[in-house]
Amino acid sequence: MCKALADRLSEAFAEELHERVRLNFWGYTSESLSVDALHRIQYEGIRPAPGYPCQPDLSEMRTLWKLLDVDKNTGIHLTESMAMHPTASVCGLYFAHSKAKYFAVGKIDKDQIMDYAARKGVSTEEVQKWLSQCLRFES
Repeated sequence: MCKALADRLSEAFAEELHERVRLNFWGYTSESLSVDALHRIQYEGIRPAPGYPCQPDLSEMRTLWKLLDVDKNTGIHLTESMAMHPTASVCGLYFAHSKAKYFAVGKIDKDQIMDYAARKGVSTEEVQKWLSQCLRFES
């Protein structure tokens, strides 16, 4: 019961923080949305997270952790499988644009894996591991 409550509170705080950012930093001061409208994503902008269909590469969480020094600043740690500890943690990005929409990355081919691996400076095996659900081919 405590874990479920902690998870719900984390998600609720993420919603609250996103609303504060929209109203106080992005200047969407006229926005006044009901809980139902929030659930139907009727606000401007998006807040995807690693693992979402539009951002399937969980290994990019390492990039966020390094960029923001998350371990030091929050005490939230990543496991080898990119799970966050404590488990009642959330991670995501905010995009402030009226035309920003969620989308799904489609199936990707070997040439795309090779290109992505080269740009990330990692092996194709590493990329295939993290994007296995997106592969158009058998790895």
